[in-house]
Amino acid sequence: MPCYPFCAVVAGMSRAFAFTAGLAKATGHSPRRARAASSAAMRRTRELIERVAPTDARVLLVGESGTGKELAAAALHALSRRAAGPFVRVNSAAIPRELVESEMFGHEKGAFSGATERRRGRFELAHGGTLFLDEVADLGPEAQAKLLRAIESGCIERVGGTTPIAVDVRIIAATNRDLETEMAAGRFRHDLFFRLNVVPIHLPPLRERREDIPELAAHFLARLHARHGLRPPVLTPAALDRLQAYHWPGNVRELANICERLAILYPGQEIGARELAAVLPAPAPAADDGALRDRLDAYERRLILAALAEAGGNVAEAARRLRTDRPNLYRRMRRLGIER
Repeated sequence: MPCYPFCAVVAGMSRAFAFTAGLAKATGHSPRRARAASSAAMRRTRELIERVAPTDARVLLVGESGTGKELAAAALHALSRRAAGPFVRVNSAAIPRELVESEMFGHEKGAFSGATERRRGRFELAHGGTLFLDEVADLGPEAQAKLLRAIESGCIERVGGTTPIAVDVRIIAATNRDLETEMAAGRFRHDLFFRLNVVPIHLPPLRERREDIPELAAHFLARLHARHGLRPPVLTPAALDRLQAYHWPGNVRELANICERLAILYPGQEIGARELAAVLPAPAPAADDGALRDRLDAYERRLILAALAEAGGNVAEAARRLRTDRPNLYRRMRRLGIER
């Protein structure tokens, strides 16, 4: 474990305190009320994060997309003794397989075509801090084997190099897949799983903590006002009921997007069930459920609302994105009951 001077420790503590407040806000609660007001599921998760964070144990974060795995990883780092060190994120799914080794471990000049200079990899960049391996199940077999060796030895070698380099990193991994299934199918190594799964933490989906939704929505609307000057709409009890009844396949990330859409389309206005129905995705109908016209209208409504949200509420820009003209888009919006 690296030793930091007193000023660095104080800085780390300040960052940890700030992040705790941010974590509380991200769940829709003030820091003082977070423990008492949050759902039981999130309270258990927060308590486990606070218990594990001061250790150097490897953590495996498991949860659906949009549940806040990166936020939890950052909390583990910010509340740890490594808080003054770097927090380096690796999106395993976004790295081409032929470049994984170079990205993870770095390379020497001339190691391969295009390697015009020495480059440090993510392990070296995270030395003294935390390495967050997001979507770790997307790593290929070769990358998994090299990651396992790095964990076991505490050393890495750059591509094209011959000198072992000692690295001191805490590894936090995350996945939205069932690794038991991946191992049974031969797509994920058992030995790597056991190395990463020292302390598993499950991030509950939003549908399992619906009581958090009203305060989460209030937080997201307030944040949009503070950051972008968007006047927050007023959510009526009927609207909150509709939000809590929705199944949220995209979890907290989807709720944040819906709140942004509401703030763009209905700034400062009262939101009831009707307005909310216009922005919430319609449930997928059964094969024989609903007339063709109704299902086509629901699909068209979703496309238009998504384009308006991406265009910041600008109808002309939304029309351009949809490859139509503005008068035609206005006519379709009026027919579908979409207000500007």
